[in-house]
Amino acid sequence: MKVCVVGTGYVGLVAGTCFAEYGNEVICIDKDEKKISDLKQGIIPIYEPGLSELVERNHKEGRLHFSTSLKEGVESSEFVFIAVGTPTSDNGSADLRFVFAVAEEVGKAMNGYKIIVDKSTVPVGTADQVKAIIAKNTKHPFDVVSNPEFLKEGAAIDDFMRPERVVIGAESEKAAKKMSELYSPFVLNGNPIITMSIRSAELTKYACNAFLATKISFVNEIANLCDALGANYDDVRKGMGTDSRIGRQFLYAGIGYGGSCFPKDVRALLRTAEEVKAPMHIIQSVEDVNEKQKTRLTDKIFEHFNSTDMKGKTFGIWGLAFKPGTDDMREAPSIPLIYELHKNGAKIQVFDPAAAETSKYYFDGKVEYKKDAYSALQGADAMLLLTEWREFREPDFNKIKSLLKSPLIFDGRNQYKPTLMQELGFTYYSIGNR
Repeated sequence: MKVCVVGTGYVGLVAGTCFAEYGNEVICIDKDEKKISDLKQGIIPIYEPGLSELVERNHKEGRLHFSTSLKEGVESSEFVFIAVGTPTSDNGSADLRFVFAVAEEVGKAMNGYKIIVDKSTVPVGTADQVKAIIAKNTKHPFDVVSNPEFLKEGAAIDDFMRPERVVIGAESEKAAKKMSELYSPFVLNGNPIITMSIRSAELTKYACNAFLATKISFVNEIANLCDALGANYDDVRKGMGTDSRIGRQFLYAGIGYGGSCFPKDVRALLRTAEEVKAPMHIIQSVEDVNEKQKTRLTDKIFEHFNSTDMKGKTFGIWGLAFKPGTDDMREAPSIPLIYELHKNGAKIQVFDPAAAETSKYYFDGKVEYKKDAYSALQGADAMLLLTEWREFREPDFNKIKSLLKSPLIFDGRNQYKPTLMQELGFTYYSIGNR
């Protein structure tokens, strides 16, 4: 099948590349000429394990193309996926300017029947607006479909290739059938393609992300309570996770969620609920708890040193990205923590395996970047673990102790066992564990 994907960001590039990997002819469109030029040369604008190899192979074999001409993409394709950004606007709602601009251009470029697919995460009712915009700009027949993405950064290729489910919101049987045909090779394992109304599909993405964010904020509150009561959250987590009604996933306490999805989608859902006068009190609490949780480790640091004055103190930080497996710094918990330490006079030495470059937008001039994890600890008063990269899980603790001024670790991701840290002579702080 012939597929056009508009937008070569995280969702668009992954989707286009995976469609090409399964034999479709795909053209990815972006107005950024440098990005398109780089992609043609195999230079990938995002960090995602396995993506570079897939892009290079499919481009070389002639299934994956890149262009700045949206007209070319639309005219040559049956499916047109809109996968542009929907950042948070000042009032918390999703900013749909890019989606609507693409819809207008698509309408003008149409040369026959097309299936226009909203792949970007958009509020309920967006497809209706996209349909109206396209209809103003073309006389050709078309259908608008909602096909939300459920990709986890760091595991996006596997999520797209082997989805737990594919959600298709469609008004016409023709469009639903064609979309099912497009996705059928991805669900040979028997996982479902779920067809529903467009508005239901639009809401499904927000409902899923809001629920997962709720689990995270809930367990963070339980972990904080463990700190106050002297309980051990790791034990509580095991007790909760073995209940099949709850499950083990997303029960890991820490310093809050970040990234491009959960914060943005929670806020957009709250805004949508506010507009239709259906307030979501639980989801509002999820947002409030998460923002407060990002300061949890900072509070522990100030409490340990019995002061907010960090002048003369040096901190060695492991991990900057909002999660392992990505260079994404959007809403990363490391941002408010580093800002607060820097504001209070601390010297900060950092290392992240992937996010050093992307983090400079936030931290340039505020931190000293180191070439490896251990270099970041040289002469530091304490080590702070903020992102749970695999290479941080079993470090040389004797080496860590020799590099630090004193054996002090603040673990924002509960990576180490408190009993082991005690045996090794560390003063160890985590989230809810003793």
